[in-house]
This record gives sequence, C-alpha cells and structure tokens, in this order.
Amino acid sequence: MTDPKLDPSTFGASFQAFLEQMAAQAPAQEPEIRRRIREHLGGDPAQMPVVSEQFAKYEHPNLHLALQAYLGQPEREAELFGITSTHEMFTARLSQIAAPRSAMPGAGIDVGPVEYVNLPLDQGRVIACVRSGVHLVRRGEQRLVVYVSASAGWRESLTLEVMAAERAEAEAVLAEVRNTMRARSIYRGHVISLEQSQQGTIDVRFHRLPTIGKDEIILPQGLLERIERQAVRFAELRGELRAMGRHLKRGMLLHGPPGTGKTLTAMYLAGQMPDRTVILLTGRGMGLIEQSCALARLLEPATVILEDVDLVAEERTRQCAGSNAVLFELLNQMDGLSDDADILFILTTNRPDILEPALAARPGRIDQALEVPLPDEGCRRRLFELYGRGLELRLSQLDAFVARTKGVSAAFLRELLRKAALFAADEGAGRVVEDRHIDTALRELAVEGGKLTQSLLGASAISE
Repeated sequence: MTDPKLDPSTFGASFQAFLEQMAAQAPAQEPEIRRRIREHLGGDPAQMPVVSEQFAKYEHPNLHLALQAYLGQPEREAELFGITSTHEMFTARLSQIAAPRSAMPGAGIDVGPVEYVNLPLDQGRVIACVRSGVHLVRRGEQRLVVYVSASAGWRESLTLEVMAAERAEAEAVLAEVRNTMRARSIYRGHVISLEQSQQGTIDVRFHRLPTIGKDEIILPQGLLERIERQAVRFAELRGELRAMGRHLKRGMLLHGPPGTGKTLTAMYLAGQMPDRTVILLTGRGMGLIEQSCALARLLEPATVILEDVDLVAEERTRQCAGSNAVLFELLNQMDGLSDDADILFILTTNRPDILEPALAARPGRIDQALEVPLPDEGCRRRLFELYGRGLELRLSQLDAFVARTKGVSAAFLRELLRKAALFAADEGAGRVVEDRHIDTALRELAVEGGKLTQSLLGASAISE
C-alpha cells in the first residue's frame, strides 16, 4: 500500500541519499587514470601543486607546437592518454582528476582516447592538435603531469595545467612553453586579421596579399619615395635608429579622394616588408583593436593596417553620440605601446576632416599624413599604359583622352580600360583597342552612367 504522504520528489531525494550512503560505505576503487598519475609521480597527486594558464582559442596551434617542442627535447620521455567523463559537457581540471573518487562523486572520470582537432594554418594547411590529453613526462628523476584541455561550452577556452612535486618546476614548464609560443608563432611574418565569432571567441584568419610591383603604384613625383622612407626604409634601419635612441613606433595616415590608390599603396608597403607581421583591421575585426594591438606587440616587428577609418568614425559617431570610439581606442592602444616597439600603423581615409579633431587632440600618434591625390596629367598617362597591359592600344587621340579624364581617379581609369576591352571583344577585334572603344566606354561611364556611377568610380569631378 502506498503512503499518501510520500510524494515522488520526497521519494527521489530519499533514494538518492540512500545511493550516496551505499557508495560511501562501499570499498573505494581507485580510477585507472588516478593510479597512473600516482605511480608516475611516486606520491599522492592530491597533495601536489598544480599551476595552470589559459590561452585564447586562436593560440591552440602555437600551444600544441610549443608543447611538442618541449616534449621532444633530448632525454625527455612522455606518455600520452586521453580522458573520458560520463558528463559530455564537463571539463575536468587536473586537481579534480587527481582527487580521490569520493571527492568527485558521479563524475565518471577515467582513461579514454586522446581527442584531436584539426586547426587551420597558412596556405590552406591544417594541423591536428591535442584537444584533450594528459602527458606523463619524465626526464631523469623529474616527474611531471601536463594536461591540455579545451572546454566545449558557449565560450571555448584552452587551458594548460602542470602538476609537479614543486610549484617552481611547474611554473618553469609554463614559462618555457610560453616563450616558445611567442618565438615560433605560426602567425609571425604572415598577413592576418582577427574576427569575433558569435560565441564570443576570437579567430585568426590568414590572408594572401597580391604581389604589387612598384611600377603599379602611380603617384605624383616624389610621393611614393616619401611614403617608402617613412615605412620601408625606416624598417630597414631600425637597428641603427634604436641605437641612436629613436623611437620605432610610428603612424602614417594616407588620405585623399576615393579610388586614388591608398589601399593599394598600403598593400604594396606590406609586400615590401616581408619580415613583418601584417594585421589587417577591417569589417568584423574593428571591435578587436585592443586584441590586435596586443598581438602586434607579441609578434613585432609588425604593421597594423586600418582601412577607411573615416567610415568607422562616421558609424561610431552615430552609435556613440559624437564619440569616435574606434579611433580613440586605437589612439589609446598606441599610447600603451612602448616607444621602442617596432610597430607601424597605416591608416587610410577619404575624409581627413572627420579625423583631424581627434588626431589633433592626441599629437604625435600619427607622425606623418600624406595626401594621395587624384592623378594629374602625367599620372593619367601612365595609368593608361598600366591598365592597357595585355591589350594592343591603337590610340591616336591619347592626349585628348588624358585631357578629358581630368578629375577622375585611378579606379575610374581601370574600369574605363576594362570596358573598352569589352567593347573591342564584342566587336571581334580581339586585343586591339582603338579610339572608338575608349570614346564609347568613356561616354557610358561619364554620361550614361549618371552621377552615381561617377561617384562609385571616383569621377565626381570629371569635366565630361
């Protein structure tokens, strides 16, 4: 007969208490994982110190490679095994693994398969990294336990834990791994950007910049030389400048109308300094200025490129009631870098007037502002030659076309030659581009395309 006073919740609580009491009275069976750790250390692991450090998710490949380098040193041996738990979302700490079973009732932690995860490297390569695994390390009389774990929650985190007889031994391991990660970072010397996922973790993306020759940078006489001196030549002479007590941190602002080649020039500069890490700040990475600057500091010599900072300023002005949050954050981060940090900041903008008040309020952050203007007559002639490569230009009216395109950008001239090539191909003329093709293309872009097309191609001032 059922007791009416014993409801299901009361019965469940009583039954759980009964099971726990039975488990406590039963002979404790040491888990295999704890036995291995205890026998390896030669003492009770529950009494030994554990030192841990957390790393960003994007540092996982660096941590894996640094740990492999540490374990691969002469006379050092290591046994690797994985961990299994009855709770799928539970990530055990090393101190919990080493504790007696009674300290973690129901956790079900024991030896299991090593978990690996494939992570991206540059040029489409991947590397299989230990996601969860325990290393039993020995070198002579020294015994260590090194545990790598990545949590699987909403915000994935990466943790390295070291257990040793003395805390100083564990701290030394972490310091060595940390130094190796910095010296051998997979991001050093590459072009990268940071993005924030929906889960809040930061990912690093590799990029491949196009190869840009010096003859593709069409600027007024002497301008490219001044830009190169501030960026490339400065980097080449950093040793001499540092010896003379000159600071290496510097900022350059490239400003001018849209389509004049500011971004192309920045990419060209990056290609001329292949020994530097390049960090691109665009799109989803705009909110990660602090993290980007920290990474630049870690990977110096480095170049940070922030494109179209005026668009960011306008957007943040609308969002923050007059406060240009991104630009001020960048200036704050520049302030936080030591003067001898070899970090070059390249900013591009179409609207220097938006930035000037903020930059003027923080003098010295941008060392040089260089205008990249609309191409003059000589530059337009050179641009016809540049964008005419691969075509057979038979132009008897080149001088007239150069004059008619006064006030256009380099981007407009590139599209002009492309559209002229389209008209020639449509006629069956192959690569031969003649005056009529240029004339038709110019009329379509400058007249029939309307003001919007002119604006999109940087030709608002065209006289046509």
